[in-house]
Amino acid sequence: MIMENSQLHRLADMIRGARRAIFFGGAGVSQESGIPDFRSANGLYHQQWRYPPETILSHGFFRRYPEEFFRFYREKLLFPDARPNAAHHALARLEEKGVLSGVITQNIDGLHQRAGSRNVIELHGSVHRNFCMKCGKSFLLDDILKQQGIPRCPCGGTIKPDVVLYGEQLPTRAIEDALEEIAVSDLLIIGGTSLTVYPAAGFVADYEGPIAIINRSETGMDGKADLRIDAPIGRTMEAVMALLEG
Repeated sequence: MIMENSQLHRLADMIRGARRAIFFGGAGVSQESGIPDFRSANGLYHQQWRYPPETILSHGFFRRYPEEFFRFYREKLLFPDARPNAAHHALARLEEKGVLSGVITQNIDGLHQRAGSRNVIELHGSVHRNFCMKCGKSFLLDDILKQQGIPRCPCGGTIKPDVVLYGEQLPTRAIEDALEEIAVSDLLIIGGTSLTVYPAAGFVADYEGPIAIINRSETGMDGKADLRIDAPIGRTMEAVMALLEG
């Protein structure tokens, strides 16, 4: 399936008709910013490591082998030079126009906020927030990057990224906020996610309103979608914004 002008006009019309749209996105949103996803052909799950990525990024592995965890974490999950792409900027503009109520993201890179989005619900946390497991002191991403090995607080405690690892629960507040936003929205735009990561993917399973999906692979919601676009989300949203603002 390829992106056609008729699909772009259909998505633009859906956005025009919405009063409270919500965007639900995943790793594919940041691919055009140079951040690889997990499950595509070139994603982390298809690379060779001593341990599978799911194991390294688990709570148990972090506690048992923190030095190996942080080696992988710094090399494969931190992209301090990444910049928002056209998709991030388009979503921020739609929020500014009052059409989009917010962004629900599975990403941890903070690029939505950097593009200007204000209401961003981060289901899996953020690399930009870190805390000492001993005293609770907060740290920035730079505090992780400037240290080697296991990052330490001045008190001696280990600094843990505020990201949800395998085996950890999603933040209760993020879950509640996401479910509330979806429940009151009149258009659900899903982008850059195959909807295979649970429980996050389950948040949209029962949505009954209009659905538009922009993704390069099949998703579990394709059968319910009113519009399905198989194209890069940045290029798609840039073209749609040209129609909306032209």
